[in-house]
Amino acid sequence: MENNIKTLRKSKNYTQDDLAEAVGVTRQTIISIESGKYNASLQLAFKIANYFGVKIEDVFMYKED
Repeated sequence: MENNIKTLRKSKNYTQDDLAEAVGVTRQTIISIESGKYNASLQLAFKIANYFGVKIEDVFMYKED
């Protein structure tokens, strides 16, 4: 799973802490998702997309291995 979280976050000048607090997770979780080491749950993915005001498909892209 690939994502655009870092790009979206930087375009709005948000920190990892800002995003983590807004969606109810730790900064370490955001770091892990951004780096591709952790896949967000569906619920968390929707929270992140809503936070940025975009569709979930604009944040997360499924890539087969």
